[in-house]
Amino acid sequence: MTQRRSRHANRRSGITGLLDIGTSKVAVAIVADSGEDAQSLRVLGVGLQRSRGVKAGVLTDLDQAEIAVRAAIAQAERAAGVTLDAVIVSLAAGRIKSQHFSARTDVLSGHVGNDDLARVNQAARDYAERDGRSLVHMNELGYRLDGLPGGIEVRGLAARQLAADFHAVTADEAPMRNLLLLIERCYLACEGIFAAPYASALSVTSREERELGVTVVDIGAGTASIAVFAEGHFVGADVVPVGSQHITFDIARALQTPLSEAERIKTLYGTLISAQSDEHETFSYPLAGEEDGAAYQTTKARLTEIIRPRFAQIFALLRERLAENAASAYAGEKVVLTGGACQLLGSAEFAANELGRPVRLGKPAPLAGFPGSVTGPHFATLCGLAAAAEEAGESFYGAGDSSGQGYLGRVGKWLSSSF
Repeated sequence: MTQRRSRHANRRSGITGLLDIGTSKVAVAIVADSGEDAQSLRVLGVGLQRSRGVKAGVLTDLDQAEIAVRAAIAQAERAAGVTLDAVIVSLAAGRIKSQHFSARTDVLSGHVGNDDLARVNQAARDYAERDGRSLVHMNELGYRLDGLPGGIEVRGLAARQLAADFHAVTADEAPMRNLLLLIERCYLACEGIFAAPYASALSVTSREERELGVTVVDIGAGTASIAVFAEGHFVGADVVPVGSQHITFDIARALQTPLSEAERIKTLYGTLISAQSDEHETFSYPLAGEEDGAAYQTTKARLTEIIRPRFAQIFALLRERLAENAASAYAGEKVVLTGGACQLLGSAEFAANELGRPVRLGKPAPLAGFPGSVTGPHFATLCGLAAAAEEAGESFYGAGDSSGQGYLGRVGKWLSSSF
């Protein structure tokens, strides 16, 4: 086994590993921090591998997933000239859900102190983790002192009772446990887990947009997600297990062509805009199982007929999830569309019609040193992980949790006792 540096050596030197395990790809970036914000980050190395053992964001084969993750990490380490000891990772699996609730505690001293804030935060975490759910992210939306609004900073203020309104993102325990197990099998520590919708949103929106209110839709290969912001607060997240890979399957079934060919057809000819000329524009493709090399033809109009129903289904599911989140009513009308599927011609116009809102395409602002090949919307989550760590501070669960309390601490003990 390779000798590795201490677990936090890279963090002390300003080096961070970012890991995004998707349905179609595993992406790793090693970044160096020379300042105090995301603009001061520089990419030292990038690793990119085809994903294995992952379906709709869920790990289905640990051995295959480990091969892909190890290869991506090794590729990034060679490019950066460093060895990673820990990573920050995204999570899109586990039936991610948002919830809003309040927690309260009595202020025994008569003035709000750190102990009072710690008690109300612990009560919120305990509530969020009920019914076998695991906390991924939690942020305070505001405090109340004796029933009256108290703002965001309440330390030192007089009160008899402290209450806080929270937004929490939770996931099923098993997918998170498997993700941590995979990272441990790669001889890495997990410094934090971020909800993938949150990371994607930070990479394609500005702070001003989040203050005014915005909803970000990220359609990846295996999942489609939403992240909702209102008044600068992260107030909603959800994931549906349908993505652009399902469009590829639809094309393969309808045209009876291999999946690799269906992906090529989608990339080269896929469109959501109907034009009269599409009835006459044709392209060739092989049939699955035939070895004579014969080519078959169909029109772009036929391809659009295959793609549009699946896109409509995805947005119907997302509309339902947005309707279930009461906080989305405060996010305004603006929608930002990102993810690999938004590269289909006409995706923004189609989304605007389906959602009944103005939509713009979101492309992440690349960090310094990012190769041009990994700066498109399909890398929004990877680009956003660095910004997520800066923006969230301690609001993602497990950050700086050395006490062993909470989910990550418990899983750490489980891993230690299992290996």
